[in-house]
Amino acid sequence: MATEITWLGHNTWFVESGSHRILIDPFLDDSPTAPRKAGAIETDSILVSHGHYDHLSDAVNIAARTGAQVIGNYEICQWLKKQGVAEEKTLAMNLGGSVHLPFGRLTMTLAHHSSSLPDGTYGGTACGFLIQFVSGGRIYFACDTALFLEMKLIGMNKIDMAMLPIGDLFTMGPDESVEAIKFLNPKKVVPCHYNTWPPIVQDAEAWAAKVQRHSAADPILLEPGEHVTV
Repeated sequence: MATEITWLGHNTWFVESGSHRILIDPFLDDSPTAPRKAGAIETDSILVSHGHYDHLSDAVNIAARTGAQVIGNYEICQWLKKQGVAEEKTLAMNLGGSVHLPFGRLTMTLAHHSSSLPDGTYGGTACGFLIQFVSGGRIYFACDTALFLEMKLIGMNKIDMAMLPIGDLFTMGPDESVEAIKFLNPKKVVPCHYNTWPPIVQDAEAWAAKVQRHSAADPILLEPGEHVTV
């Protein structure tokens, strides 16, 4: 059965894989580009890559309403419990760790980025997610990160699709993302974390053309609300 991935703007993704629904980095109600509000989301699992507001601002409310399990690093899970998320509804991980979940095998990957929580407290280490779905397809969500050499190791997993930031300023930009694609060697690549606000505006068409010139990956451009199937 196919896995369908919808881009909800910025680095927010909604994944439907078989009967499973996964929400990644929920930033909806305050996002200028999100096509859905938090109240319209039904999900079983929420993945949080790091503590910045524009990646977890709606996590607590959605978790409380849906009963979804929230998966993130130890510090984020501790903070979520203080916000009222039940302990049994959190799953703390750390870099390099993997866990088998109903939708597939989830690995918390390295990311080079800061992480502080909305109240200013320490948010642990930022991460990405590599998921081997039970229904098929291996997807890498780089989340917020700079380019790093260990992406070559992640690429050894034979990635079907990679979601990479291209906004620059706070993450790697278009040129660095092309180098990341060379390291990762995915079959397909989708850009994210761009055009949310003026400081991270990018020309996605120009980026896609560069990807085609310099890599074997197939670039896929989505508008917020559009989806791609793996």
